[in-house]
Amino acid sequence: MNQNDKPIGVSFRWKHRLSADVVWSVFEKLSQSNSRFNALDTLVVTVHSVKMPVGFGRCSPKSKGRPLSVMSHLKQSIDEVKAEENCLAHALIIAISRIEKDPNYNSYRRGYRIRPVVQKLLKTTGIDLSNGAGIPELFSFQDHFREHKIIFYHGLRCEDKMFEGQVESVKRNYLLYDDVERHYHVITNLTAAVAKRYVCKRCHKSCRRDVTHACDQTCSDSMACPQCAFSGHRIPCVACNKHFRSHTCFANHKQRPM
Repeated sequence: MNQNDKPIGVSFRWKHRLSADVVWSVFEKLSQSNSRFNALDTLVVTVHSVKMPVGFGRCSPKSKGRPLSVMSHLKQSIDEVKAEENCLAHALIIAISRIEKDPNYNSYRRGYRIRPVVQKLLKTTGIDLSNGAGIPELFSFQDHFREHKIIFYHGLRCEDKMFEGQVESVKRNYLLYDDVERHYHVITNLTAAVAKRYVCKRCHKSCRRDVTHACDQTCSDSMACPQCAFSGHRIPCVACNKHFRSHTCFANHKQRPM
């Protein structure tokens, strides 16, 4: 408005609460006031956008709008793979060495002593990564590492899970794929990487606490999540007539005589 007049403004509020009605109400108050202005005055609109903290005091990756290549370098919960080729093999070796507490883990994550191990792995499995690595190569690596479940994300959100190996193992290797750089990295802490307090290991959904999460893939007998790996038949208890399985689901369920 006229430079001689004081500026007008709208109070700070959430962006979804800033509507056209709010802006026009400010203009209506100005038009009904004693302020001087005419139709040829210049109107300058200045917008101040403030990013609110999310999660544990940090801004979420989505609000920052930074690419994965930057986030993989900044986040301590992600091991950035230094290799320029065969990055999937490098990422798997780094992830497995971390879970197995290999003394060479720190050297591998820094890019030292890992190249001979990668060449040996590719020679043993017969997997060719010269044309890149995708879902078929992940299936081949999962067939080789039967004691490790491979899970990879193409983003830093829970719904960005793209692949999960169909093996039952508590050793989970989380990988992060940057589709812009076409590069794999290692997620060392999933909850910190996706900025969530809790992520279900079975359905990969997030919530504030594990006790409040209702997983749709919970074991029907023990209510454990993930589901129990059982063997055998359901055995009825002669005392309460309830059925249980001969596995860890009902390890504390004692069969009483009649």
